[in-house]
Amino acid sequence: MSTEAIIRNYILENYLFTDDQSALNSTDSFLDKDILDSTGILEVIYFLEDEFGIKVEDTEMVPENLDSVNNIVSFIAKKRP
Repeated sequence: MSTEAIIRNYILENYLFTDDQSALNSTDSFLDKDILDSTGILEVIYFLEDEFGIKVEDTEMVPENLDSVNNIVSFIAKKRP
């Protein structure tokens, strides 16, 4: 399964409570669409660290890295060797 699919499925199942892929665009802002709050973002960070074996530094916890499926996919690609 691709990185994008893993992230999309995690957000859909845990925050939108659906498996309907059309419920989430990869460019949707989690904050602007009220999909995640600050606690949700922390849960996503823990998921990413566990699932992809990366460490998200405090300075990396910014919307440019974590506020959409596309942003997370790009972020992970930069973090992985």
